[in-house]
Amino acid sequence: MAHSNQARKRIRQNETRRLRNRKVLGDYRNAVVAAKDALTAGAENAAELVKKAEVALARAAQKGVLRRQTASRRTSRLVQALKRN
Repeated sequence: MAHSNQARKRIRQNETRRLRNRKVLGDYRNAVVAAKDALTAGAENAAELVKKAEVALARAAQKGVLRRQTASRRTSRLVQALKRN
């Protein structure tokens, strides 16, 4: 258990940030999975779902949940898969 006020505050901050990061991470993962499923199924709304996944990846990178290059690479792979279909 934390003994100093500073350590207690860090614990509170870390928990808040952990919950915020989980939300952003979950949103981006759900968007990417939906886009991949639409691509493999050949759905008509695949382009729309890929666009939503792009936005979610960019937001995650902006918030610092993902590295910028990781978000860029995953976006690129989704767009390439969309072009192949």
